[in-house]
Amino acid sequence: MNMQVINQRLRLGSTEIWEVYNDAEMAHTFHVHGTSFQILSRNGKAPPAYENGWKDTLLIRRAETIRFIAHYGQPAPDDFPYMYHCHMLEHEDNGMMGQFTVS
Repeated sequence: MNMQVINQRLRLGSTEIWEVYNDAEMAHTFHVHGTSFQILSRNGKAPPAYENGWKDTLLIRRAETIRFIAHYGQPAPDDFPYMYHCHMLEHEDNGMMGQFTVS
């Protein structure tokens, strides 16, 4: 993690599908600032019923791929970007996070 680096630049008002893959040996939580999202698939299959609805954090198990859709309607300039990151403190300390702008 480098606080001087913007990893993604999103257009204000855009709707995007993100795909996140966990290649680690353990499960991770994944949190996105500035929006809520809906899970589209977990390993290519529809998510279970309990995962329906709006989320801001999800659990990604080892070797899982999750696709989700989110609308980015709140601005985030270069000097105050949003972040996405693992919610386990020791993983945040190890750099499992990134920054994105919305403009």
